[in-house]
Amino acid sequence: MRVDDPAVEENLTELASTLAKTGDPALIKDFLRCLLTPAEAADIAARWALVKALDKKIPQREIAKTLGLSLCKITRGSRELKKQDSAFQKILGILREQAQ
Repeated sequence: MRVDDPAVEENLTELASTLAKTGDPALIKDFLRCLLTPAEAADIAARWALVKALDKKIPQREIAKTLGLSLCKITRGSRELKKQDSAFQKILGILREQAQ
């Protein structure tokens, strides 16, 4: 499937809605392990760690060294985090609420 295929949006929407309805973090984790290759799972985990590190104001070069990510990926994450109505900020807010 190509990135500009309308089915991408349709399938992501369906997947997001279904995952949101489960309310079962263990099931979602198991599902992601089934859906993704080990390398894809590691990449997604690293990107999430990147977002959390940026939120903690850890310098980009330190993040790159620690997580083994390119500065391009880190810069992209930083830009997304700074956007108004950022989905990253909203999800980090949920994470903070859960930690309380």
